[in-house]
Amino acid sequence: RSVPLGPTPSQSRFQVDLVAEGAGRPAEELRKASGEGSAAGKGSSEGGNVSFQNGGDTVMSEGSLHSGGHHHHYYYDTHTNTYYLRTFGHNTMDAVPRIDYYRHTAADLGEKLIRPSLAELHDELDKVSAQCVPPGTPHPSLDGYANGDEGTPAGEATASYTPDSKGVVKFGWIKGVLVRCMLNIWGVMLFIRLSWIVGQAGIGMCTNTCTLQYCWTYTLFFPKGLSVVVIGMATVVTTITGLSTSAIATNGFVRGGKPTFIKFLIFSCICTGGGAYYLISRSLGPEFGGAIGLIFAFANAVAVAMYVVGFAETVVELLKENGALMVDEMNDIRIIGAITVVILLGISVAGMEWESKAQIVLLVILILAIGDFVIGTFIPLDSKKPKGFFGYKAEIFMENFGPDFRHEETFFSVFAIFFPAATGILAGANISGDLADPQSAIPKGTLLAILITTLVYVGIAVSVGSCVVRDATGNVNDTIVTELMNCTAAACKLNYDFSSCQTECPYGLMNNFQVMSMVSGFAPLISAGIFSATLSSALASLVSAPKIFQALCKDNIYPGFQMFAKGYGKNNEPLRGYLLTFLIALGFILIAELNVIAPIISNFFLASYALINFSVFHASLAKSPGWRPAFKYYNMWISLLGAILCCIVMFVINWWAALLTYVIVLGLYIYVTYKKPDVNWGSSTQALTYLNALQHSIRLSGVEDHVKNFRPQCLIMTGVPSARPALLHLVHAFTKNVGLMICGHVHMGPRRQAMKELSADLAKYQRWLIKNKMKAFYAPVHAEDLRDGGQYLMQAAGLGRMRPNTLVVGFKKNWRQKKAENTLFLFLVFSDAFDIQYGVVVIRLKEGLDISHLQGQAKCLTSILSYFFFPDSKSQSSPLNLTDQRLLDASTQFQKKQGKSNIDVWWLFDDGGLTLLIPYLLTTKKKWKDCRIRVFIGGKINRIDHDRRAMATLLSKFRIDFSDIMVLGDINTKPKKENIAAFEEMIEPFRLHEDDKEQEVADKMKEDEPWRITDNELELYKTKTYRQIRLNELLQEHSSTANIIVMSLPVARKGAVSSALYMAWLEALSKDLPPILLVRGNHQSVLTFYS
Repeated sequence: RSVPLGPTPSQSRFQVDLVAEGAGRPAEELRKASGEGSAAGKGSSEGGNVSFQNGGDTVMSEGSLHSGGHHHHYYYDTHTNTYYLRTFGHNTMDAVPRIDYYRHTAADLGEKLIRPSLAELHDELDKVSAQCVPPGTPHPSLDGYANGDEGTPAGEATASYTPDSKGVVKFGWIKGVLVRCMLNIWGVMLFIRLSWIVGQAGIGMCTNTCTLQYCWTYTLFFPKGLSVVVIGMATVVTTITGLSTSAIATNGFVRGGKPTFIKFLIFSCICTGGGAYYLISRSLGPEFGGAIGLIFAFANAVAVAMYVVGFAETVVELLKENGALMVDEMNDIRIIGAITVVILLGISVAGMEWESKAQIVLLVILILAIGDFVIGTFIPLDSKKPKGFFGYKAEIFMENFGPDFRHEETFFSVFAIFFPAATGILAGANISGDLADPQSAIPKGTLLAILITTLVYVGIAVSVGSCVVRDATGNVNDTIVTELMNCTAAACKLNYDFSSCQTECPYGLMNNFQVMSMVSGFAPLISAGIFSATLSSALASLVSAPKIFQALCKDNIYPGFQMFAKGYGKNNEPLRGYLLTFLIALGFILIAELNVIAPIISNFFLASYALINFSVFHASLAKSPGWRPAFKYYNMWISLLGAILCCIVMFVINWWAALLTYVIVLGLYIYVTYKKPDVNWGSSTQALTYLNALQHSIRLSGVEDHVKNFRPQCLIMTGVPSARPALLHLVHAFTKNVGLMICGHVHMGPRRQAMKELSADLAKYQRWLIKNKMKAFYAPVHAEDLRDGGQYLMQAAGLGRMRPNTLVVGFKKNWRQKKAENTLFLFLVFSDAFDIQYGVVVIRLKEGLDISHLQGQAKCLTSILSYFFFPDSKSQSSPLNLTDQRLLDASTQFQKKQGKSNIDVWWLFDDGGLTLLIPYLLTTKKKWKDCRIRVFIGGKINRIDHDRRAMATLLSKFRIDFSDIMVLGDINTKPKKENIAAFEEMIEPFRLHEDDKEQEVADKMKEDEPWRITDNELELYKTKTYRQIRLNELLQEHSSTANIIVMSLPVARKGAVSSALYMAWLEALSKDLPPILLVRGNHQSVLTFYS
């Protein structure tokens, strides 16, 4: 019987078909089904898990990535319902582990699937069924994206991919890494500069396994023979970097875009869009990644010039030998280089594609050219002796063993010219996504390529230094007939006297860059090697530089470069990047000197390698669970040493260029850190930030609080943060970079709905805070009522010493129109805060704080205007009424510079100093720095001067500047009758009037409605009531023009004062005034005058 390939229309997403156990099926039938599954792979994503070999490379279907052995497996997929089989012999919705659940986006070799959510497994079955969706329907998740991955809509995430019937070619470690690295390392320096380096630095005695420190020590005390030291130094740097690269590249799949095959002649190179930029940026984050992305792209652009100039030098040398120079050597190099780079640009833009096996042809030519040179060293023809080639001679070896630096060259300047030869080690890591087993291929191929190429470089350096003298005239008449007494050069011992030209000879190691061609058995083969190596490398750099730059621009780290992110054609070619790279390369080609261009590239590549090594150290230091490279043979301290060595070598090579590079990297780092691009790559910077925060939080928990270190750490009952911007901005003004700020939001209502809102709101509003540059946290809770929510937040918010100590609430302007129970809840929240030893701040704006209704109204009005497209909509008056317009204007007042105005502090009661500390902190901020603090205190009429002096002394000890101190001696004066009448009218709806009711009825009513004001209570607190009314009159008189008022908050005794009376006090005290903060500390000192 056949297995159904999909659900019937009547099946729900979670319906499980009953399928017989596989063991019960006949073996023949199982084999038949397996064969059908394999055949179906041509048209379905459920093809068989088949792997087979194709020319040493592995052609795989996705199934082989998560299948053990050679058996075919059918997978339970809760979203596409492709097969419904039993999991461990039981029918269940739970999905078994599968690679498709862990993808970031829809991949070429498989589909991104979404496993059943916890709610779907945990909730009651009838509620799960109600949420079931037809197969193929995108899974509902936050912001419409699958698993919260931005940029991957759920509909796309579950889209099936049908692989090509040919399969996808996956490269093995030889063709994918070893060959590519060797092709990139063997280049222009091998053929036309290595002989010159031997002439300058000598052959040397250091081995390839020497450490960099040993080589430097050897250089200082035994300054002989430094060519192999140069190669050894480059090997040390590249080996350490190769180890670090292997660690990064095997710590997950490095995405860099689809590879583009672009080849010319016999060139074959896969250039991804990421390369070193992806390695560093995804490891260290956008700060370092963005900086090195620009530098690495620029280095590749300059490398185009280096390879083209190397090609042009060889062509000019051939023209010179045939007497066909167009102008002179320098200008001919410029002309040929310019023509060459134009042709290469055309090929790059056209995107010519050749078979990938062409790289083998290139490697064969290079190996033949090297073999041609080696064979030539054993065939010393008499015609070549005047040019300085005598074959292997001990005299030449000894003479060339030591250094002979000329023309102001030094050891490090020679190293700078050679180092670009070692910059091809990332060729394998750049295509990690196209390797069959990158975790094994990258380390094995990269390190073996370094070993092989180093041995070849050392071998050729020793060979050429043993066969060719430093200076030769090329004149056959310079043979020696009789022995010269004053000639001690090796050439004299071989019967040639080249002393006539001294140090300006046309031939020899020091003078002729084409020594390898001259020594070789068949010179055209060397020329062919030079042409293929230089042109292929030039084209590789010409392609990779725009790709790297395009990848950087797509990440939108530098918005100014966004125009270069645009691609054209089916391969998304960065034509604008090609043009920019062409212009940079052309500018450096006009220099026409390889020895000038090479050190520039060395500087930038060393910076890249330094950051790659630092990435490994940084990731290891962060101890992130996600850092688990498959390559284990790395060490974080060796990587750090490699990074330091790269920086030191940069500085020694060219101190001003290194300093300029450091400044550029630091400047770009600061820029990106300030701009904070909206990217999340799970970098080690994030991991280390978390680790540091965790360690410091734990360390801080063991330290007792001290008054000198007190800072207001505020829990603000904002609800939705965007609904009360004035409240948020005012508190942020005195907590920014000073104290903690947590936005508390109490969700009330049905628990199930609230739980869904909590998880969605947490991410949504935290992003909103960050976007609006609010240094705050968002903390939502679910509770039955406001009081319970406030208790939960006050008890649980924060971490260790970073816990709130001050509760901030907005005063409800319409508290009398709301349910009377709300006044009780708010009053009880204050009471709970005092019980937990919190300070309390109540903020009131006469226009109000909540603009949530205006936000919805504005959106609606905008959509209506857009729909009808009124041409005169801009000229029409505001659709908001006057009250709402004032509320909207008031909500933004604390975002503006406050100017030269007053902050009036009414410090009537000593609460520990919080009432005074908050206005002081406000004046330290840029927007409030021009404001002056005026202090108002209560006192007796006959002691006004004394009280003023005492307060001035106290403020000076606290080191708080003030502009004036005013002592109020008439606070206890009876308020005006009309104000008393207005207060009595306000509280009338809340009074119990127990004297007019029977005792039993009054008691019952008070029990049911505890917020009511009794006659006895009103009489008992008559004096305190009059004080609040009187204070409002004084505030109207003295502070009506202040920018903000900070005043002591009255405290109500628990169980004695009803919530309605207390709210009436706050109403009477703060009505019709500028923005006012009613502050009450927890009566523990927050100010001190001791050092």
